[in-house]
Parts: sequence; C-alpha cells; structure tokens
Amino acid sequence: MTRVRRILCYGDSNTHGSAPARSWYDSQRFDETARWTGVLTEALGKGFRVIEEGLPGRTTTLDDPIEGASRNGLTYLEPCVDSHRPLDTIVVMLGSNDLKTRFSLTSEDIARGLVALIELILSGKSGPAGTDPRILVIAPAPIEEVGFLGEIFSGGAVKSGQLAEKYKAVAAHFGAEYLNAAEFIKVSPVDGIHLDLHDHAVLGKAIAGKLLTMFGMGKEL
Repeated sequence: MTRVRRILCYGDSNTHGSAPARSWYDSQRFDETARWTGVLTEALGKGFRVIEEGLPGRTTTLDDPIEGASRNGLTYLEPCVDSHRPLDTIVVMLGSNDLKTRFSLTSEDIARGLVALIELILSGKSGPAGTDPRILVIAPAPIEEVGFLGEIFSGGAVKSGQLAEKYKAVAAHFGAEYLNAAEFIKVSPVDGIHLDLHDHAVLGKAIAGKLLTMFGMGKEL
C-alpha cells in the first residue's frame, strides 16, 4: 500500500482563500476547489493529503494589537504541527501582514521572523518516523498600496519587494526549498493584497510542480 504524503500549507489570507475586497465588510472566501490549496490537491492527485492552515491577518511572529494574539504565526505553529503530524512537507507562505505600518518592521526583521518559524519546525521532528519534514518557503507576491488597505500597508510595497531575495537566503541557510510567487502571480489591483481566481489557479499549479519535483515525481502541469 502506497503511503500518503502529508503536506501542511501554513499561511495567511491568501492561503485561506480570501477574495480581493473593497471594504472591511466585503469578506468573501473562494470555494475550496478554487483556492490554490484546492488546485494543489487536484494537481498532486492520489497519494497526497493537503492540509489547509490559512488565517487572515496571520504574521510570522507578531501579536496584532488590533486583530489579536491569535494572528501570531509562531505561537500557533507548534500546536498546529503537532495536530497534523507526521508531515512530509510544510509549505510556509507568510510575511505580507508583517508589512502593516503599525508593526514598523524592516524587510530584514520579517526575514528573521521566517527564521524563527523554520527553527521551530526543525526542532520538533514532526516528519515520518521522527524525521524532519521538508520545508518549502514561498516568498509572497509583493503587495501594492491601493484600495482600502493602502493606508494600513503604507510604506510596505517597497519592503515587500525586498523579501524574495531575503527569503531565498534563509531557505538556502536551512537547506529548505524555495519558490518566489512573484515569478508566477501578482496581487489583485482591487486591494493590493489578495489574489484573484486566476492567480490562485496559477499558484496552485506552480506549487504542485515544485512539490512533485521535490519528491522526484516531476511532470508537466
């Protein structure tokens, strides 16, 4: 019997599947088959179990003074991983919410938050038979300061464009895999943060291709 490979997708609203919005009261979520995690599930096919763990507002390591401590990605990561172990791969796509003006972080600060997440993952031996899971770091697509979220992320667009190279360096340091989402997608011009349906589909297929290559099962998608 073929063992099912378990993939945890740990991220924020773009992993949750939040649709581009024009106000705080416009909070729609794409259908599970349309979200990139659903596209990923379909593209990987049998033999894989994709676990969605996306939370709107999630940061790398920060309690949010407005949205609450539950948005701290580091605090929740350990119980999340323990709940779903064993895990073959953990896909991490975080950092966009760290760009909010109220946090006053540099791109280097955000990259250090990614370091903390990876160190925690590697401390738990949550892979099959007590091994380390493989890690796929995804640098999120750069944000745009537009729409009703523009003021909240004021000054964040430039810093977001600096994350890809810093995330690549962090991934290399830990021997993790790396994918730059900006090579495939861009954020919606509606709110400058979220992805539209087309980009969810493109991203899901790109991540599937990367994972299949990681498992020595690369194929045209």
